[in-house]
Amino acid sequence: MSDQPSEASRPPEQSPQADPQQQPEPQPPAPTAAAAPDPSVKAATPDQLVKAAAAADAPSRAGTPAAGAGNPWQYGAGAPGARNSTGDGVTARLRPPAPPLIRPAVLWTVLATAVLSALLLGDGLGVNLLIVAVLAALAAFFAARSAGRRLRPWTATWAVGGLALLAVPALRDAGWPTFLAVVSAFALGSLALHGSRSWLGVLIGSLGLFDSVVPGIIWGVRGIRARADGSRARWGAGLRTTAVAAVLLVVFGTLFASADAAFADLLGSLIPDVSLGDGPWRIFLFALGLAGALAAAYAAAAPVRWDGITVSPGKPRGRVEWALPLIVLNLLFAAFIALQLVVLLGGYEKVRAETGLDHAEYARQGFWQLLWATLLTLLVIALALRWAPRGGSRDRTLVRAVLGTLCVLTLVVVASALRRMDLYVDEYGLTRLRISVAAMELWLGVVLVLILAAGVFGARFLPRAIAVSAAAGVLAFGLLSPDGLIAEQNVQRFEARESAGIDIDYLKDLSADAVPALDRLPEPERSCALRIIQREVLHTDTPWYATSWGEARAKEILEKRPVQGDGRDCYRLGTDGVRDGYEPDDDGYDPY
Repeated sequence: MSDQPSEASRPPEQSPQADPQQQPEPQPPAPTAAAAPDPSVKAATPDQLVKAAAAADAPSRAGTPAAGAGNPWQYGAGAPGARNSTGDGVTARLRPPAPPLIRPAVLWTVLATAVLSALLLGDGLGVNLLIVAVLAALAAFFAARSAGRRLRPWTATWAVGGLALLAVPALRDAGWPTFLAVVSAFALGSLALHGSRSWLGVLIGSLGLFDSVVPGIIWGVRGIRARADGSRARWGAGLRTTAVAAVLLVVFGTLFASADAAFADLLGSLIPDVSLGDGPWRIFLFALGLAGALAAAYAAAAPVRWDGITVSPGKPRGRVEWALPLIVLNLLFAAFIALQLVVLLGGYEKVRAETGLDHAEYARQGFWQLLWATLLTLLVIALALRWAPRGGSRDRTLVRAVLGTLCVLTLVVVASALRRMDLYVDEYGLTRLRISVAAMELWLGVVLVLILAAGVFGARFLPRAIAVSAAAGVLAFGLLSPDGLIAEQNVQRFEARESAGIDIDYLKDLSADAVPALDRLPEPERSCALRIIQREVLHTDTPWYATSWGEARAKEILEKRPVQGDGRDCYRLGTDGVRDGYEPDDDGYDPY
């Protein structure tokens, strides 16, 4: 792949594969560094080389079709004979011309990202991931500035949201909300770089950063070559300066550390502990950070416009053909909801009187069905909008009335499902699966509200609004500490009804985020629940940058009040045949 601009404005006889440092023959100035045998030319500075490359790029940019300033992707999407750095692949028509040579600020920020990735990320995840992500975001910002891209409100929204999601690993010890937060942060960062707004653009753009990995590496290598050809003396001076500074830091740092134990401890906590045995792992992290930062910078300078992939709308149906099945579905929802009002507005006695089931059995009987009903309703709405009649204002009114009614009725179904889960949790306690599916059902309700708002105010921002709601839900889920909520609910339930029991066998496998709640349990339940967590927290030497706030808080609590006994009392607590207060059926299977 070439760093040359599009050949739309290039003379036909010029090869598109020309060397990026070679100038067109009509240029009168001195020859380039790559072709000049005269030693005096070697003294050309990198800034002169960059200006020469920019002059070579100018004809191509001047020949851009009138797609509007600040809208280069239309040029890459449909200009006749246009080529770009991605070649003739699937994304060639969606990518603008190749960006200018990589700037020094981008190069140094990318290098810093790679070095810190190798030094910090090998010991676990914490605030280190946020530090590395901020540097990668700076590299993308510098690259976008050099390519003439402006910071737009939605770009800032995606970027700030992605960085905020990376606060979850710094605050929470639990791995499952951390995983969700990291994946969501990657998706939002990719959207910030590509600026998608359509349904397919938001969906594919959240993964679009992968498409920039190979072009980004090639762009970085060619930029380094171009700058190294004319600035070998500066590169040598930079390397010598770095080596001298490193030697001075090592020598005097060693002397000060041996002179003062407090300074030695401070220095040891700040400097990453890198051993030769970790060499392959650190090299992999360096390469990963380098490739990721280059991909982000390249995508910021030359983003693939995934909005260019469109799906034609379906053939509109007649009003009766389209509306009749949906009206029948609305009537079915209304009949179901009429019975659900007994649960939503009534209490346990009404549930028993109407169904003959206790509230736990009633909740377990239908929650999953209601969750699937909500998901299928969203699918029905999407298909109905695809084939909706589009004849005029009367058709729009019909579509809004029918689908709006369906959304409102589905919101009641969502409330019924959440009520069933509340009944079940009140009886048997909270678990990771229960809190996860309840959060999922709650987010589906938010999506329905957004669809209703789009029917009133327009659907222009609906794809991005749903993406924002999903990211906000993941962020709130992580910041609320699900493991801490699980422990808190179970401890409160045990304190209110000690006869209900508490599932120590389940709680002992929670993360360090649960320690503040579990610390309130009486003995021996407290020690049995905290024994495994104490072993993991107190007997691991994790550096500060890979330690979450939840883990640090748990360590402080357990150092003040360590667990008691040798664990023999824990066997007695787990031999009553009751797990989480639930008497298993004959097959011993609990779907929750």
